[in-house]
Amino acid sequence: MTAQTLGPRISVRNVTKTFDLKGEAFYALDDVSLDVADNEFITVVGPSGCGKSTLMNILAGLDSPTSGEALVDGKAVRGPGPDRGVIFQQYALFPWLTVRKNVEFGLKTAGLGAKERRAKAEHFIEMVGLSDFADALPKMLSGGMKQRCAIARAYAVDPSILLMDEPFGALDALTRVKLQEQLLDTWSREKRTVMFITHDVDEAVFLANRVVVMAARPGRIYDVIDVDLPYPRTEEMRLSPEFTELRNRVWSAVYHQTPGHRSTTAVA
Repeated sequence: MTAQTLGPRISVRNVTKTFDLKGEAFYALDDVSLDVADNEFITVVGPSGCGKSTLMNILAGLDSPTSGEALVDGKAVRGPGPDRGVIFQQYALFPWLTVRKNVEFGLKTAGLGAKERRAKAEHFIEMVGLSDFADALPKMLSGGMKQRCAIARAYAVDPSILLMDEPFGALDALTRVKLQEQLLDTWSREKRTVMFITHDVDEAVFLANRVVVMAARPGRIYDVIDVDLPYPRTEEMRLSPEFTELRNRVWSAVYHQTPGHRSTTAVA
């Protein structure tokens, strides 16, 4: 993991992204600006079509802005890099490789020797609770276990940033809650800067230091809400008045947006 930076880990500066739609420009993102601090955990929530995934793809280096710029550690993002681990809703595991080999894959690509790869893989497999399944193929795993394997693989290559696009969206409610707690436990021990996209307001509040609420047509930041709840987050906390108040505030921002409103708190 890289040393802590003096400035923001992630900076998005006046990013606009347009696509051609029947000869007209469709604004997926419109003048979006945002700073994310080192080791901060932010969630991004908003209605369908608000540009959440487009923003993440730009930060991952999988797409580029039409105007403006995205920076990581002060340097413009020009493509994918080892400083950013990306986890999608689809597990994206190699079906012919075991859990251990999946986790080792990025390490092998980076040129690490077999012994060092094995040690690192074992550490992160244990961290996500899959030690008993290290030699299992993905087809033998449940959906939640596959996603834990994907998280271990992302952590193993030691990125300073994790970009997560609805990683728990396809899971049942109980598994989803368990993985939220597991992710926060992992984050508390193996600090990373995390941007986590979700459609679930409860999930957004439970995980984050800050919730970034986006609006659609055009995609823009509508509000940024601080989550002043202590870690570790617990199930009891979900029932607290403080959590309910924050949840209601985020819910209202997502589903009762004022047309034309633009947050003045987008840049931290």
